[in-house]
Amino acid sequence: MQRILLGLFVLGLTAQSFAQIIKPIELSEVVVYATNYKYLHSLASAEPAPLPVQMLERKVAAFNLKDSEYYQDDYDLYHINFYIPEGTILAAYDKDGKIIRTAERFKNVSLPKSVRNAIADRFPGWSITKDIYLVYYHEDKGVSKKFKIKLENGDKVIRIKVDEKGDFF
Repeated sequence: MQRILLGLFVLGLTAQSFAQIIKPIELSEVVVYATNYKYLHSLASAEPAPLPVQMLERKVAAFNLKDSEYYQDDYDLYHINFYIPEGTILAAYDKDGKIIRTAERFKNVSLPKSVRNAIADRFPGWSITKDIYLVYYHEDKGVSKKFKIKLENGDKVIRIKVDEKGDFF
């Protein structure tokens, strides 16, 4: 019985010693480019955008123009449309794949808390029936975010425009 236990103990140690040999593997070099970080960084705000909006904006930023079927060396500017059921983004890329400008439009997304509070304070008793979220990004001019909102109170209807901070215009 002692020989069996001793044999199993030695066998267990030898099996582990073979498991410790690590063979080095050569990996190919990977280059990571953050060409559209300015676009994503400029869209960031105190209150995050709704999830569908964030996901489509990330797709736009991660789009690799040079690997797409639309790329040709002859052109300096490319207009690419991105669609989801909630909205669209029209993005203009330069020949290097950098985003120059975008026009974004989303329907019936959840409004930021600052916008909801501003509407509730100014229009008590009114309910939001439709909203459109518009984002315009330009490489030099920055970002403009607006909400077009339709309010109803019984059979009365008004349309208002609000920026992301809750200021009416």
